[in-house]
Amino acid sequence: MTDVKHQTSPQAVQTTGHAWDGDLQEFNNPLPRWWLWSFYATVVFSIIYWFIYPSWPIGEDFLKGFKSVAYTSGEQVEVTAWNTRAMLMDDLKNSTAAQRQQEYMQRVTDTSYEEIVQDPEMLAFVRSVGKGLFGDNCAACHGRGGQGVMGMYPNLADDGWLWGGTMESIEQTLHLGRNGFMPAFGEVLDDAQLDDVAEYVLFLSGEAPLTEAVQRGGGIFQGMEGGCYYCHNRTGKGLESQGAANLTDQIWTIAPVPAQSTLEGKKAALKQFISNGVAINQRVMPAWNQRLSPTEIKVLSVYVHQLGGGQQ
Repeated sequence: MTDVKHQTSPQAVQTTGHAWDGDLQEFNNPLPRWWLWSFYATVVFSIIYWFIYPSWPIGEDFLKGFKSVAYTSGEQVEVTAWNTRAMLMDDLKNSTAAQRQQEYMQRVTDTSYEEIVQDPEMLAFVRSVGKGLFGDNCAACHGRGGQGVMGMYPNLADDGWLWGGTMESIEQTLHLGRNGFMPAFGEVLDDAQLDDVAEYVLFLSGEAPLTEAVQRGGGIFQGMEGGCYYCHNRTGKGLESQGAANLTDQIWTIAPVPAQSTLEGKKAALKQFISNGVAINQRVMPAWNQRLSPTEIKVLSVYVHQLGGGQQ
């Protein structure tokens, strides 16, 4: 009786000739025809893709492909090789949402500040666009919420405006930039006089009681010896035209007074600042009129004004 299990069929699958443990063999099965044709199709597709879209590097350049994208930049039509940046620019300029945004931006251009803040729909649009503009251009220095960095970048959320807090003033600041300066009084006042002036400034803001040192400091502040009133005014409320801080509102832009818990600590921090001053080009904000359009600056002016509570 023949053992059917061990018969050799003429249709038996070929093996590679490799065997393990005596009877474990490696079959030489052909690939399914559908899989093979799919593989060939992907090869053909990749070759076509190499020529249509950016692909292989060639020396210091790369294959840019035959496909191109046209988008509007200002009043000119730019045509460039296909890439995701060009596609984004095209979408930002020509999509339905972009067209609608441009219509709103034109409305902002044609509308006064007072009308913008009184129109809930336009104000919501300005806040939305302004948040993006602020994040892209201003947040690196002033922080995402406009809180600033003590001693370096002003807090835009506290209604203490060095150069004016109206929307028109903020627009002018954005257009032209600012360069803060304060002379170093350590070169003209001795240590005791610096102590007295610091205590007088703290008195102006309600941080220190009236003392003999405050009276002496007031004489220096209001007199020719210090001449501080030239910029900060006789009342200490500052001059926006000079970017001179209001010394009566307990808002400290540069001197780290709020970080101190004692009167002596506050006086020491303020004294050091008065002694060192602010050098020219130490506190500079660039002009944005070369980077942002007038309408974008107008949007930012409203947005920044809103950060400060809009009290001016």
